This record gives sequence, structure tokens and C-alpha cells, in this order.
Amino acid sequence: MGENATPEERPVSKRGKVPAVVVPLLGVAAVLFGCLIAYLNRDFTGWFAYAPLSNTPFGANGAAFVTQGTQVGLAIAGAGLLLLAFWAGYRLGRRASAVSNPAQPH
Repeated sequence: MGENATPEERPVSKRGKVPAVVVPLLGVAAVLFGCLIAYLNRDFTGWFAYAPLSNTPFGANGAAFVTQGTQVGLAIAGAGLLLLAFWAGYRLGRRASAVSNPAQPH
């Protein structure tokens, strides 16, 4: 019809449906990939010191350091969680605006 078509007469756009599926899938993939990287890079040998006067090595029980690979994996997983949180907030905001003003198309 034209510029003056009512919301019921406007064709439904498929363009808005693609990000609704792609964004959460990318977020879940980033979380899983980051967790996998962090899990595979967990083998750190630990911390030790040598005390030359007593001729015995000293090992700190329970001391754990995070390797660079684990840090990268956790950063990727955190970015995926942030993406999922953004997507959830965006979708909830759109739903709330659609409920409060049903005459406007979204």
C-alpha cells in the first residue's frame, strides 16, 4: 500500500529475526569455546623455590597460578556471557515496549 499503511497492513520483515537467533548462538559458542580453552590450559606446574642453605626444595602446597591460556579462555567466556546478558536485556526491553505501546510496530 504505501507510506500511510496501518501496522496491520505492513508486511512482516524477516530482517529482525536473524539477529534474534545469531546473537545468542554466538554468545553460547563463545562461552563454550572459552571454557574449553581454560580447561585445556590448566596444567601449570606450580610454584617452587630452592633453599640453597638447607639443600631442599620448598613447594607451597595449595598455591595455584593461572596460566595465560586459562586467562584468555576465561576472558572469552566472560565476553560470551556479556553478549548473552546484552541480548537478554535487549529482548526484554523490546518485549516491555511492545506491551506498553502495542500500536507501534517493532
